[in-house]
Amino acid sequence: MSKKFLPIMLVLVCASLFIAFKSQGKTEGSTVDENPKLKYSKVIKNVGILLEEGHFSPRKIDDEFSKIVFKRFVEELDDEKNIFFQSDIDSLKKYENSIDDEIHGAELKSFFDVHALYTKRVNEASNYYKELLSKPFDFTTKETIEVDAEKLAFTTTEAERSDRWRKRIKLMVLGKYAELLDQKNKPNAKKEITSKADTTLEREARDAIRKQMDRYTTTKKNRETMDENFSVFVNDIAGTMDPHTDYFAPVDMRGFNEQMKGSFYGIGAQIKEEEGKIKLGPIMVGMPAWRNGELKENDEVIKIAQGKDEPVDVTGFAVADAIKLIRGAEKGSEVRLTVKKVDGSIKIVILLRDEIKLEDTFAKSAIIGGNQKIGYIYLPEFYADFQDPKGRRCAADVAKEIEKLKKEDVKGIVIDLRDNGGGSLYDVVQMAGLFIEDGPMVQVKSRDEKPSILRDRDKSVQYTGPLAVLINERSASASEIFAAAIQDYKRGIIIGSTSSYGKGTVQRAIPLNPDGESKIFGSSKAEDLGSLKLTLQKFYRVSGGATQLKGVVPDVVLPDAMETWKYREKDNKYALKWDEIPQAEYKPLVNTIDFNAVILNSNIETAKNENFNKIKLNSSWLQKNADKQFSLNLKEYTFEQAQIQSVSKEMISAYKLSKSLVVNNTTSDTLEINKTKEKEARNKQFIKRIGEDVYIDESVKILQKMILSDNLVKKN
Repeated sequence: MSKKFLPIMLVLVCASLFIAFKSQGKTEGSTVDENPKLKYSKVIKNVGILLEEGHFSPRKIDDEFSKIVFKRFVEELDDEKNIFFQSDIDSLKKYENSIDDEIHGAELKSFFDVHALYTKRVNEASNYYKELLSKPFDFTTKETIEVDAEKLAFTTTEAERSDRWRKRIKLMVLGKYAELLDQKNKPNAKKEITSKADTTLEREARDAIRKQMDRYTTTKKNRETMDENFSVFVNDIAGTMDPHTDYFAPVDMRGFNEQMKGSFYGIGAQIKEEEGKIKLGPIMVGMPAWRNGELKENDEVIKIAQGKDEPVDVTGFAVADAIKLIRGAEKGSEVRLTVKKVDGSIKIVILLRDEIKLEDTFAKSAIIGGNQKIGYIYLPEFYADFQDPKGRRCAADVAKEIEKLKKEDVKGIVIDLRDNGGGSLYDVVQMAGLFIEDGPMVQVKSRDEKPSILRDRDKSVQYTGPLAVLINERSASASEIFAAAIQDYKRGIIIGSTSSYGKGTVQRAIPLNPDGESKIFGSSKAEDLGSLKLTLQKFYRVSGGATQLKGVVPDVVLPDAMETWKYREKDNKYALKWDEIPQAEYKPLVNTIDFNAVILNSNIETAKNENFNKIKLNSSWLQKNADKQFSLNLKEYTFEQAQIQSVSKEMISAYKLSKSLVVNNTTSDTLEINKTKEKEARNKQFIKRIGEDVYIDESVKILQKMILSDNLVKKN
């Protein structure tokens, strides 16, 4: 291994506190002012060193690897295959076998040539829509459009590319036109629309799409800088090693840390986009934007500056990009907003950032009524504030929620980990320990090393009653560790989709320019090249099998809308394989609950459940019909959309109970919620969501069976 990375790798591999990272991450360019070729060459060279020397299971970086990266890069830039010509791809294929050489130190040429040609073609293609939208479309002709890019080849001529854009724009106008016709034909339609001729509505549809395309092209050009596209290129290199190895430019690493800790430094105002303009949404009481008093909802943000630096014009920016500029790395740092007020006046407003807590990120609980009171705990992610020893941690928060529920005398608890993509591995071990006596919770294996065992060493058990864990195909990483531990110890029943996501790998963020040991983690210099989130380890259940690829298979399977979509780890061709190691020494619990009987009866009932059968049938139909071509004929399109809307509506209704569950807050939460109207509004949505959820209802029924089984055994 390169000597300059040796200290950092030793620190990371030996660390006892690490993170089972989430699988998503978008990148943004570096802000260092230096020669791009030199900077980019350093980045890919250092990425290559870490991939080859540090990755858990590295692929060989050779010509075959290079071909994969090249294909991924051009197709990710042109994901609809309406920018490049096939001749462009052919001319760039000279780099197919050279990217590996560039990673190993050869002069970087491939990226610059691909980026230059792509930028040229984008500028050409961005003019198509204006001409296409200048005259009416004929929606009586019989033609179709293929929207699945994998079934398309790159175009070969200008005429072919132009026609592909024609069909795309026509589909957009057709959608808007059909919407306007539907509004016109409704029984209670207003006269202002019923009086309009169909030709007028078609023109209005084209005008609406023209504005939409204006915003789209402006945002695209603002976003797709050289730095941004280079981040895409590096991520294609990293992602060819495995789906969870990612490149993070400095601002994106900051964003990831904000998500993990559940808070960030900002101004306390929501940001929205309206008609291509960045505007302020609701303003949080007590936060900098509110305290300043000059900012109001719907003020348009024109420019954003960091302190006294040159302001950035955010006209045409995507909301996500504007948010990155408004947020900062430090409390008390200055941001200046140039805003256009509703009355047209222009103001420069100076604000000092403060900590904004993402309350929706944190664990919360409620009580579900019925024959027996059931506690419900919602955990959207395994968050942890690694920068602040006193910061929020999910294991500690869940422990507090359990205490609240115990005071309410609940007879069972359901932990909802649906859509929980993971987070702190330390905290998931601590959280499992709240329900299980001391012992191994997960095994972790580094490259070429024996597995280590992560244990809960606290013999106390905070909650001993009936337990259910609710997961779905988007429950990943740390969520799967928790569910697997509960299942292996026979501590509770796992409920959900046919399997969880299947991410059984551990990543750590490594700075790409560790110049000097004392500056590895802290200085701005150490962030200049960004960081690589590198897969260094795999984790395994205490029973020995990996959760990688296969995920966790629930005890009670509930049909899910995403079941038929290729979404999970097993659907990614670059995912690491499943394997197993010897099981750890652990003892499954001896239960007073007849788990087998409860699981068998629950699966039989689920198979007969009308809601779940509708979800299964309709999701299968939607997935099947998503693969077909769309008609550009108004009559056929309207018929197809009516079918899709009907099926979608039926499926959405199947997710909701006909009679809502009785849901209440705990006594201590009620006191806190009533302090502000904002908290009351958020809580109202939370309670409503729980009460209508068919999956939570089924989890409650299963817990009721567990309680009954437990009571019968204890009586006998």
